[in-house]
Amino acid sequence: MSGDQATWANRVRGLVLGLALGESLSRGAVPASGPIRAGVSTQLAAFTIDGVIRASVRAAHKGICHPPSVVWHAYCRWAALQGIEVYDQNRQWSDGSEHWPDGWLAGVPLLRERRGSAPATVKALNQPEQGTTRRPATHSRGCHALTRSLPLAALSRTMSADQLADLARDVAALTHGDPRAYEATAAAVILTGRCLSTRSLDEAAEPDADRPWPPDTGTFLGEARAVLAQARQNPRQKARLARIAPDATAPSAFLGGVYVAASYSEPAEAMEALTFAAAAPDADSVAAVAGAVLGALHGVDVWPVELLSRLESAWVMDTLARDLVSEVTDSPGGSEYTPPEDPFWLDRYPGW
Repeated sequence: MSGDQATWANRVRGLVLGLALGESLSRGAVPASGPIRAGVSTQLAAFTIDGVIRASVRAAHKGICHPPSVVWHAYCRWAALQGIEVYDQNRQWSDGSEHWPDGWLAGVPLLRERRGSAPATVKALNQPEQGTTRRPATHSRGCHALTRSLPLAALSRTMSADQLADLARDVAALTHGDPRAYEATAAAVILTGRCLSTRSLDEAAEPDADRPWPPDTGTFLGEARAVLAQARQNPRQKARLARIAPDATAPSAFLGGVYVAASYSEPAEAMEALTFAAAAPDADSVAAVAGAVLGALHGVDVWPVELLSRLESAWVMDTLARDLVSEVTDSPGGSEYTPPEDPFWLDRYPGW
């Protein structure tokens, strides 16, 4: 792996683990010792990554794929593990087989445990069809549309900004049909993707000729840049954070996370940022976004080993992050015409 690839991989791991750590640390008092419990955003983000990898595997082997549908399948598997009834998808995909849900995530006990509610996601999973921007399954503006989608930012290495924004919208709209939810998600994914290859949040938010922002994300880009200006002039103010991020919606999660990350721009301040994010009215979502952004900017080493070693989701999320990097850069599962380099890849991520 080249130096550039190694740095990028380090930042992808920082993004994914920052999301998980941010959510976990904001879910109440952190125990002095023992495990730090994961939340539902982390669970859903895990299945987003799993779905994206499976979509890539399917495209390589089948030659055709609709990635949002593969991610939808992933969320149905999350629901099945949780014991949540969905419309007819369980019977459709299992077809009486005892091996569904399949893939390695199905064997992770953590993903079978209820760790918070995701009402819009569950409601959408009980609809006859997956949601789209034109045919919403719900009209929710909730934050889970955004927090679970942030790992899509890793695809900025191989997709154009327009393609990535479209994918982020489609993945968010699977369950959250309010335009402000999926547009905020698209903007957050684009910004976080730019953080993987820039030196500062200000640089990432600045449109330029070489890497313009997709035109449809302009509204949220303007809002994000206004928040960045507030953070420069009046950083680390709890009352201001509450005004920027007043509720548990996707726009609040995005803009609150931007304010927090911009208020603590140095790598050594990353943990202070997550502590400050816990003061937001919906701390989970703001801290998850701030953690993802800061991890994308500074890499995985910004997160203390002492906390990561206690984070119960750390191994799962780090494995997924590493596997996402491998799929984006190396396609270990091979293709229709080439054998897999990893003989177990297609069992871990079956792309049927």
